[in-house]
Amino acid sequence: MTTPNTMRGVLAPVVTPFKSDLSVDKDRLIAHCKWLLSQDCGLAIFGTNSEATSLTMDERFEIIDTLVEVGLDPARMMPGTGCCSLFESIALTKHAVDLGCGGVLMLPPFYYKGVSDEGIYRNFAEIIERIGDNRLRVYLYHFPQMSAVPFSIELVQRLLENFPGIVVGMKDSSGDEDNLVAMINAFPGFGLFAGNETLLLKNMRIGGVGCISATANINPAGIVNLFDFWEADNADDIQNTLDAVRKSVQQFNLISAMKKMIAHYASDPDWNRVRPPLIELDEIQATKLIDDLSLLNFEMPGLKV
Repeated sequence: MTTPNTMRGVLAPVVTPFKSDLSVDKDRLIAHCKWLLSQDCGLAIFGTNSEATSLTMDERFEIIDTLVEVGLDPARMMPGTGCCSLFESIALTKHAVDLGCGGVLMLPPFYYKGVSDEGIYRNFAEIIERIGDNRLRVYLYHFPQMSAVPFSIELVQRLLENFPGIVVGMKDSSGDEDNLVAMINAFPGFGLFAGNETLLLKNMRIGGVGCISATANINPAGIVNLFDFWEADNADDIQNTLDAVRKSVQQFNLISAMKKMIAHYASDPDWNRVRPPLIELDEIQATKLIDDLSLLNFEMPGLKV
């Protein structure tokens, strides 16, 4: 299964900076996106770690419009467009396609639990058919720990059969290596992204196309390096180095920890802000995080505010 114009590589679910009134800080967001792109890292805006579910629809439209207007390449963007509301999903997805985004990352509607594969299929079918645009590239977002609505092999097969060239891949954030292997074995050539860099090497070796990882926000060059050299003799060593950084960060809430790191390495405390119900790291947590990373000689070269 090969589909033209599909995405691969490393993408970051871009963290969203906020002003003191908790409105979106577009200037800091633009600067962070430019830095990520300079590290050859794509932009999965409106991801879990973008605090997407804390953003209004108007804010999402404004963010994506702003990024394109300032000249960032929409082909490097995979915005999250899966909402609980069918019609919000349609509107946001259509807008992304019209702007030329390389793909969209779609959660299933996640409020109702225990829904059938038939119900999830109908949701995606309605979106795809109502948009009716062959430029659409859908990447399914498999994150059962958060959504409690998984994508089964049977459901993915049905979507691929009925929407070839439209449904082209998946971000698998389950952390289940067996599921990665099962998806690739069932659908050779499927655009499978690992949900974080700890499974990047494994994913590449079985035929995947990269990873979409929260910590690509703070370690893009390191993760891209493994993607570029996954066949090198020292690939396992590169993976081990990435794993150590990830372990240091994920001992805390990922969003708050990444914002603390950006605030620290950019000397910009305004980056610490998160929207409730999230809270920033306290002083003890922040000190431990930075100390642990210092022991790893971690840096964020070229970071600008």
